[in-house]
Amino acid sequence: MKTIVVKIGSNVLTRNDGSLDGTRMSAIVDQVAAIRKRGDRVVLVSSGAVAAGRNEVRARYALDTVSARQLYSTVGQAKLINRYYELFRDYGMTCGQVLTTKEGFGSRTHYLNQRHCIEVLLMHDVIPIINENDAVSVTELMFTDNDELSGLVAAMVDADMLIILSNIDGIYNGNPADPTSEVIRVVEPSVKDLSDVVVAGKSSFGRGGMLTKSRIALQAASEGIEVVVANGKRDDILLSVLDDPDTLCTRILPGEHVNGVKKWIAHSGDFTKGELYINDGAERTLFSPDHAASLLPVGIEEVSGNFRKGDLVDVISSRGGHLGVGCCEYSSSELKEVIGKKGMRPAIHYDYLHLDL
Repeated sequence: MKTIVVKIGSNVLTRNDGSLDGTRMSAIVDQVAAIRKRGDRVVLVSSGAVAAGRNEVRARYALDTVSARQLYSTVGQAKLINRYYELFRDYGMTCGQVLTTKEGFGSRTHYLNQRHCIEVLLMHDVIPIINENDAVSVTELMFTDNDELSGLVAAMVDADMLIILSNIDGIYNGNPADPTSEVIRVVEPSVKDLSDVVVAGKSSFGRGGMLTKSRIALQAASEGIEVVVANGKRDDILLSVLDDPDTLCTRILPGEHVNGVKKWIAHSGDFTKGELYINDGAERTLFSPDHAASLLPVGIEEVSGNFRKGDLVDVISSRGGHLGVGCCEYSSSELKEVIGKKGMRPAIHYDYLHLDL
């Protein structure tokens, strides 16, 4: 039994005029139902609420960006989830709505609560449909887009595969509008960056673009999750991706599996409370291919910020480069008392340290 996270972009679920494409929604639900009947677990991360809301209500006066999202998303989310409910009910299946915020992924307690909620739904054969809670998300605390959310969810539920559906056939080696550009069919685990070949841009109704998709896809793949970027407008695309290796799409092959705690830490860079500046010797030890190593106080040169024991902190090289994120075993005041000293317990244990490889 596999766990598959499917991210459905706004540009997949909407027509050119911004209205919900009921035919496309129905086709996607048909495929999800078929996958569920095989015995695999499916989690949906669905955009489309804002686009759906725009078609239902008209603002009476000019709105700022946050107010507009709150208005359209609250109206549109009700329409969106109701449509999913009706479509899945035709198959005798139940779906459940999960609205979340970026803050919910910063706290380990909140993170585990969300994971438990999704697991309970899956254990009871309920299909979770996840979206950002735009009613309470403000600009500085919003996800970049639902691509970012889908990567977080895939890591949270320890997914085997993340399928990102957009309105193009995959990640191109240039501008998709250029007839000489081609879809990158396979990305090997050794590839860490695609920014040199990906053209920036976003869809008409979404916030995300291909640069974001490639970044999220590479990070998820580095954590042991196979990632596929495909065209959600193509008929039976989900089944084709799963059954036909020659399907036109981009497949990012997974690296080694990463444990749950490290996955959480890897996605928590926006929630760090301080910085630990380390010397060159400590950096070499942490990145040694011969053995796993914890960060010891003897290798720390400077502590910045005010944080408590258990908070996340950034690890910075002596040259100012970002090396990773970890869960600190000391408060900032305690750590300042022992930096540079030998024989002390680790500042960050290896099991709670994610390095930028």
